[in-house]
Amino acid sequence: MKIKLTRLGKVRNPQYRIAVADARTRRDGRAIEIIGRYHPKEEPSLIEIDSERAQYWLSVGAQPTEPVLKLLKITGDWQKFKGLPAPRAS
Repeated sequence: MKIKLTRLGKVRNPQYRIAVADARTRRDGRAIEIIGRYHPKEEPSLIEIDSERAQYWLSVGAQPTEPVLKLLKITGDWQKFKGLPAPRAS
């Protein structure tokens, strides 16, 4: 299992869903569950993750991709999963 970004939006206006999917599926292939969304072009960027579901999928062994790992660190979900102190607001 992987937690990865699936792309939506127009040509120069990407919007992403944060999805749990089998590691072998295509980038925009069938997802098991959508746990959040990420809109990088908005000012400020919109990062919305269902923390409870993210914790569940991480606990059952789903591996986040590198971009999703960065988003999880920004929201503090990765630190919560690892048992580390939450990040300071900047």
